[in-house]
Amino acid sequence: MGATTRTNFRSMAGGEITPEMYGRIDDVRYQTGLALCRNFVTLPHGPAQNRAGFEFVRAVKDSTKKTRLLPFTFSATDTVVIEFGAGYFRFHSQGGTVLSSGSPYEVANSYAEADLFDVKFVQSADVLTLVHPGYVTQELRRSGATSWALANATTGPGITAPAGLAVTPTTAGASFLRNDAYVVTSIKDDAESSASAAVTATNNLTAANTYNTVSWTARTGATGYRVYRQAGGLFYLIAVLDGNGSVSVIDDNLPANGGITPPQASDPFAASNYPGAVTYFEQRKVFAGSTAQPQNIWTTRTGSEVDFNFSVPPRDDDSIQFEIAARDYNQIIHLVPLQDLIVMTQAGEWRVFSGNTALTPGSFGVRPQSFVGAGHATPITTGSNLIFADTAGHVREMSYQDTAAGYLTGDLSLRAPHLFDTYEIVDSAQTKSPYPILWFVSSSGKLLGLTYIPEQQVAGWHQHDTAGVFESIASVREGSETALYAIIRREINGSSVRYVERMRSRAFTDAADAFFVDAGVYYSGAAIDEVTSGLSHLNGETVSILADGAVCPQQTVSAGGLPEPLPAEASTIIIGLPIEADLQTLPFAVEMPGAGQGRPKNVNEVWLRVYRSSGVFAGPSFTSLTEYKQRTTEVYGAPPNLTTDEIAIKIGPQWQTNGQICIRQSDPLPLTVLSISAETVIAG
Repeated sequence: MGATTRTNFRSMAGGEITPEMYGRIDDVRYQTGLALCRNFVTLPHGPAQNRAGFEFVRAVKDSTKKTRLLPFTFSATDTVVIEFGAGYFRFHSQGGTVLSSGSPYEVANSYAEADLFDVKFVQSADVLTLVHPGYVTQELRRSGATSWALANATTGPGITAPAGLAVTPTTAGASFLRNDAYVVTSIKDDAESSASAAVTATNNLTAANTYNTVSWTARTGATGYRVYRQAGGLFYLIAVLDGNGSVSVIDDNLPANGGITPPQASDPFAASNYPGAVTYFEQRKVFAGSTAQPQNIWTTRTGSEVDFNFSVPPRDDDSIQFEIAARDYNQIIHLVPLQDLIVMTQAGEWRVFSGNTALTPGSFGVRPQSFVGAGHATPITTGSNLIFADTAGHVREMSYQDTAAGYLTGDLSLRAPHLFDTYEIVDSAQTKSPYPILWFVSSSGKLLGLTYIPEQQVAGWHQHDTAGVFESIASVREGSETALYAIIRREINGSSVRYVERMRSRAFTDAADAFFVDAGVYYSGAAIDEVTSGLSHLNGETVSILADGAVCPQQTVSAGGLPEPLPAEASTIIIGLPIEADLQTLPFAVEMPGAGQGRPKNVNEVWLRVYRSSGVFAGPSFTSLTEYKQRTTEVYGAPPNLTTDEIAIKIGPQWQTNGQICIRQSDPLPLTVLSISAETVIAG
């Protein structure tokens, strides 16, 4: 005889945890964790739902080469995912490809396949800046949907000094003459050019009725000029002409501003000294990590994108250039703007700060925060937290702590190391709506998701696979949700191909629109029962079919279509590669001596509270599953209605040590599990 007990798993927000923690029934995450969360997404408020499928967008230009995706957001309603390949860019939006004259619109580039994933980028308005130590800094500029241009980034204030500088002295017979030298700079908006060549006049400006007339030729585009006179070896400001059209100044011993000198020209990236990291911070564009100067940081002047000029003595808005002093001489690979500027290498993390003032040449400090070391995947900022992959392939969070007066890091992979150990994180993205999820591409080929709301202490991992290998991801806002795009390498009909695919929204009203297949296509139109085209990208593959919400028998694609007619005509048809989604509860623990460990258990019946679900299978193992028969009063020939209720499934008895429950969805249908209850017999 044994004792019968009833258990209730109320939340799955803890996500999948490692088998190494199966003995930690005292851990708070054990109460909300899962042994397996495969192709399911855990939601912040507790449920788990099978992920939506990936819709086929287009094959990449050259499937023999790795390709990367980059996000581009011009506005909330104007977003693009860029297909970044060796030698080209393509553009995808709203699940389609931007075309020009019927062909994918392209812009050429000079990047090699091996360097694509080491390129760092930052966007400002309609310009995407791309940096890599092996390439001159590039700017991809958008001026229209099919009007993009790639060009080398320039440095400098964007305007040059005026030409034709001359000085005419009026001496009035003065004695004790001396030489006075002058330079002039051009002003354009907030930028100031470097100084012109100096001109000299002999005079004594302290004598009565003496002066020097300084003149020059107007510079096209200039909105003003500044005139400087030499004293003690430096040139100091004596006159400012802003917007009045004047191209001359009379110097009758004008007072000099001893704190303002003309900018000194600076191009830190000359001689192929190209940076490897880039960001924006406090109205400055920041670069770092060149091959020749791997631990150097360069910022532009305040408010400038390209101006690295500086003055002597320095001004608060001058460019800043410095080297981080560290024990290890590792190249800076990431720059991340938070409350401070976070600098990341493969050996550690630093913050560049200025207290309660803005960053200036005379007011900043650098302090190490941790010595974890970052991988090459792009870090993610969410709220005030920084999420990054470390060199060991784990995912870590970094946030400012007042008590520590600095940034502390923690391992978000701590409870699921089996998903990360021996692998690397190769790409990352985040979707903010409808739920905040961080996504990571693992070198294992899987897509790893983390449902993450730190203020609510929600952090649940889930793993996703497909009939292929995930290689790159990017996310952009499309409508009210964030769309996740992926490049997936698949073996189709004996050939290796790479597809751009987009995860469909899970928001649907009619069950006929439920999209739960990969590399899938969606048809909506006149009712048909034959599909003869549109499936060439799946030739030779066995596909799942949903027709007007009804699951049809699987077929193998041939000649770009289905070889057999559908059982009935349908006006909404979804076809694609099957997705197998699995949930498994953690080993059973109950309030009794030893928490019930070491006693055989037998689960007799399972109650699942589900929401808008269909096609539910459950059992004590994935090899012994029982289908829930949910057809009730539906019209003959119509698919079963989606169920929102508590459903009971009597499962095949099976004595086991763990008493786990397995749930599977293998049909192209939705399944949202709100809670799991089980009647379990524990051997005496």
